[in-house]
Amino acid sequence: MSPKRRIEKQTGTSVVLPKGTILRLIDPFGEQVSDVYAVENGDPTHVLSSGRSLDYAERIWLTEGDILYSNRSVPMLRIGQDTVRRHDFLLTPCSQETFDLLYPDWEGYHPSCYENLCKALAPHGVKPDHIGTTFNAFMNVVVTAEGKLDIQPPLSRPGDLIELHAEMDLVVGLTACSAEMSNNGTLKPIDFEVL
Repeated sequence: MSPKRRIEKQTGTSVVLPKGTILRLIDPFGEQVSDVYAVENGDPTHVLSSGRSLDYAERIWLTEGDILYSNRSVPMLRIGQDTVRRHDFLLTPCSQETFDLLYPDWEGYHPSCYENLCKALAPHGVKPDHIGTTFNAFMNVVVTAEGKLDIQPPLSRPGDLIELHAEMDLVVGLTACSAEMSNNGTLKPIDFEVL
């Protein structure tokens, strides 16, 4: 078991996750999202797929026992223990364009999950265009009857966690999400450990 590590607010990191290991994400203070993106270790074009995963699960909220599939329909991660049971797999990681378009009162540079994932995954041969929709652990997105995406405060409380079991050799990018709207207005760190 690796020691617990902390991703400081508005930053990201990467971790090599061999098949059979478990990535445990912990929300230490509550109401903080972590963007998760995975690629096959050694093949950055074999990537996590929201579309495949939601299609095969036949629902949009994934939890214990559900599989996160790749773009080639291969199991990448299996959700184990999940104390929150509400995560998002619809929205892409926030980017500078997110803040330019969706935060009308914001001007200039803003840290983003996309930028943090690009930096964290680049040493593993992952190019920006390889990064698609992330599994947004602890993010609470509700779809209204009219089909509108309503971003609500995360349901996670201090110490809540989700475990992701590696079904293949992976490189995983992780963030402590930078978007105020996703985290009930307060940006905090995320902890993780590899079991």
